[in-house]
Amino acid sequence: MVDGGERPVKSVVDEEFEVTATVFREGHDAVNATVVLTDPAGRASRAPMTRVNAGLDAWAVTVCADRPGRWTYRVEGWSDPYGTWHHDAVIKVGAGVDVELMLEEGARVLERAVAEVDRTAEQAAVLEEAVTGLRDRRNAPEVRLGAGVTQAVRHELTERPLRDHVSPGTDLPWLVERDRALHGAWYEMFPRSEGATFDETTGLWTSGTFRTAAQRLTAVAAMGFDVVYLTPVHPIGRVNRKGRNNSLEAGPHDPGSPYGIGSSEGGHDAVHPDLGTFDDFDAFVARAGELGLEVALDLALNCAPDHPWVSKHPEWFTTRADGTIAYAENPPKKYQDIYPLNFDNDPEGLYAELRRIVQVWIDHGVTIFRVDNPHTKPLEFWERLIADVAETHPEIIWLAEAFTRPPMMHTLAKVGFQQSYTYYAWRHDRAELEEYCTELAGPAAAYMRPSFWPTTHDILTPFMQRGGVDVWKMRAALAATLVPTYGIYAGYELIENVPRPGAEEQIDNEKYEYKNRRWEDYEPGGPREGQSLAPYLTRLNEIRRAHPALHRLRNLRFHRADDPDVLVFSKSRRIYDRDDVVIVVANLDPSVTRDTWVHLTMPDLGLGWEEGFVAHDLITGQHWNWGEHAFVRVGPDTEPVHIIRVLSSF
Repeated sequence: MVDGGERPVKSVVDEEFEVTATVFREGHDAVNATVVLTDPAGRASRAPMTRVNAGLDAWAVTVCADRPGRWTYRVEGWSDPYGTWHHDAVIKVGAGVDVELMLEEGARVLERAVAEVDRTAEQAAVLEEAVTGLRDRRNAPEVRLGAGVTQAVRHELTERPLRDHVSPGTDLPWLVERDRALHGAWYEMFPRSEGATFDETTGLWTSGTFRTAAQRLTAVAAMGFDVVYLTPVHPIGRVNRKGRNNSLEAGPHDPGSPYGIGSSEGGHDAVHPDLGTFDDFDAFVARAGELGLEVALDLALNCAPDHPWVSKHPEWFTTRADGTIAYAENPPKKYQDIYPLNFDNDPEGLYAELRRIVQVWIDHGVTIFRVDNPHTKPLEFWERLIADVAETHPEIIWLAEAFTRPPMMHTLAKVGFQQSYTYYAWRHDRAELEEYCTELAGPAAAYMRPSFWPTTHDILTPFMQRGGVDVWKMRAALAATLVPTYGIYAGYELIENVPRPGAEEQIDNEKYEYKNRRWEDYEPGGPREGQSLAPYLTRLNEIRRAHPALHRLRNLRFHRADDPDVLVFSKSRRIYDRDDVVIVVANLDPSVTRDTWVHLTMPDLGLGWEEGFVAHDLITGQHWNWGEHAFVRVGPDTEPVHIIRVLSSF
């Protein structure tokens, strides 16, 4: 339970998770436990629990939901009359003690089970036949006892038990959401760059538009992405507009940062006129839908100094002692082009306006919001807004872009954000990756769903700056396989790794200027054919789609490798009548080739310790015979990452 049951645990449809409880009673009678699942329509179903540690009275069961909505679940402990009789009868009849008494008591317990618990005639017949056998004095006591403890009887009383002294726990909230809340591949773009052109004669840029950006969607979909994420598309302020590389003075033709929202042309409910009209935006969304892509929009609650709200609602901002409105700061960073909102002076008025803004974009087909810096706004605001939207649009997904302290990141997830940015970009060595991902796939998975991004438009770590092709392949592969949701920022295919001096971000940052990447140069027959990672990203997404094990988070299991720079993990998932098992072996420093032994925990793969299996490398197509101990080579002369499918045991 999350926060003592105050907030819901989360899953998506068909996502399995384990419920555990401590269940005990006084005396020596048998105890048992059940989880009761109640669906959004109020229909209840029961899942029998299994005692996994008798000494600690620990019980567990794995459950899942078959539809989205607000569920509840609770644990019920109860006295087990059949279990008590079964235990005592086996001992006493075997010892010849109170034989007739024990057999008659068994018959009466089963008669109660028929009379007091709803069953079909066929189900009841199993128990009635056992009653007849227990009372049949023509047979020896051992045969009569056997009639009451058959596998069929025990199965029937596991499925539909006779329960005495039921003591229910608290109904705990459980929010079940659609699959995209947990699993998806994102592609980020600045729409103004897609189709932007530069005139060599005048030295001026012409902005890309929604129509030209829509032309890029075919390639994004072909790479296998599920979500196209757009940075803000609103009018950009002119007062204090930032120039290239975050300079304080913009030239007359600098487009400014799309995060400095608002001008005389409109605010958060408008589109930048250079991008087109709402009709053009709708056409972009429609084209994305045709290609199987959802559209995510950046919700950045920032205002440029000339945003319409500044003059109409000055109470929505913070006024300093000198009478000026405070601009955003994250010392030593200063954002003179942005006024942050103040939620204290008129919380109801501001809430109503922001709720309206969100609805505008939902009405235009946006199904996902990537929220910029949500940790700088009140948690109560997000909890209210997300719940309010979910009342009429439960399909909407919210991603928290909050690179801040863990308690805030975790609480944002608890109050409603379905997905969360993480520290993945700064976790590089094996120990920290294992520790961090174990946390994310462990208790935190009940409410927080991580999204891994190797780079963003704000983040280019020193590791990525120095890394070459193999580092960029490795980090993308790990992001795509360690967690179910990952994202790629446009230009990752081209290994854009030149930093701005003194900053962990790219030089000539796209936030402050147009960028024409000349995608056509990397297509077959182009002058840079073969220099793009697009085929590699395509293969990663093909693997993700083909392997349901990679769609889940809680199934992450780490294994050992002798080389400390080699990371090994697996994911397994049962799909109908087969197990989907994927093993990943990654060279975390692929500047050199590493030869090492890996040591697999075979039960985590659904195999016995002595079994072998055929390992199929989904990147290279190679096959090997593997067992608990396997030799691997990863590095520049092979591949930095092996993504292995477990084909069959032998």
